[in-house]
Amino acid sequence: MPVVFKIAWRYFFSKSGQTVINRINRIALLVIVVATAALMIVLSAFAGLKDFGLSFSNIFDPDYRVTATQGKTISFDSTRIARLKQVDGIVAFSPILEEKVFLSFKEKNQVAYLKGVGIDYLSVIPADSLVAVGEWLIPDTDAIVAGYSIGAGMDLGVYDYSSFLNISIPRKNTKSGLRQNPFYTQQAVTIGLYQISEDIDKKYIFSNLGFARNLLQYPPNTFSSIEIKVLSEANTKDLKKEVQKILGEAIEIKDRAQLNTALYKMLNTEHLAIYLIFTLVLIIALFNVVGALVMMILEKRPQMTILKAMGISQQNLRYTFFLLGMLIILFGGGLGIVLSSVVILIQQWIPFIHVPGTSLPYPVKWEFENLLLVMATLIVLGSIASAWASRGIKR
Repeated sequence: MPVVFKIAWRYFFSKSGQTVINRINRIALLVIVVATAALMIVLSAFAGLKDFGLSFSNIFDPDYRVTATQGKTISFDSTRIARLKQVDGIVAFSPILEEKVFLSFKEKNQVAYLKGVGIDYLSVIPADSLVAVGEWLIPDTDAIVAGYSIGAGMDLGVYDYSSFLNISIPRKNTKSGLRQNPFYTQQAVTIGLYQISEDIDKKYIFSNLGFARNLLQYPPNTFSSIEIKVLSEANTKDLKKEVQKILGEAIEIKDRAQLNTALYKMLNTEHLAIYLIFTLVLIIALFNVVGALVMMILEKRPQMTILKAMGISQQNLRYTFFLLGMLIILFGGGLGIVLSSVVILIQQWIPFIHVPGTSLPYPVKWEFENLLLVMATLIVLGSIASAWASRGIKR
């Protein structure tokens, strides 16, 4: 076996007597370098775009959200609060009251979600850092912080005490009566506008927990959900079991991926599509290697006759050219991975490519998983191509 490898190694570095074959070998090697580098760069660029896109939802979504499996509310009294604080891995948590409401301001109307939060909410989500205009909620006030899209669409003024925002919900247990207003309304003043993404900015407004409870007419110790922040090294299964044990079986605990199932499915599908497209490019590049190996087999016929006379079997001759093909593929692929990794790391640390028309650096992310994926793809497809080409050696 070492003799076979030495012959393949010699063929790999030696030049052919025919200039055409040398050029074919160089082109095959160059194409492998380019195709491998392209696959690595595209996967890293998608990883950067994925992180950039998820950064908007990750800012707004907690590590875990606890909701009721039946109904819209869960009970969360002081005893459960004390027990939840003792769970290992939990950094902070905040009960939430959330409901769809109807907004009206100066003859402009819009439907949004009111999210009532407590003081501990900032320990779970740093929402105060997202406020673009004004300030975050002041405790024990009838104030709200609206999304930038809601504020722009309804012409909301920050600290505009001359005109209040009307927030309405359908009344509960309404009795039949023509003169009775079917909506219960409270007024609030806008003290801030937050900005995350267009989808979130036009969907949510924030208020203090007391204001939301009075408007929604929920009894004490009743909440829509509980948002939890945990340590990065926390054991997910154990933590969920502890929370389930404290809050009962009628709840479900969702992480960020489960809260954005559609988004993650879309991203995974796009990742698969990009991988398959550029794998096809790599497959086309491997045809050059097959052609180069066939030309090498034809050129080395006289030498193969001598090697047979020396006792090398037909199988070992095939294995020699299989190894030669793998050397071309691995050497070219390795060079492509190194060059692409250098480009990716430079863009990641010292950006030189920006999004057209902006000063925003194009997001890329070097990931070890992408490196393994590219190497595995190269080895598997390269083995198939080399084995196919080396079958051309017949008696």
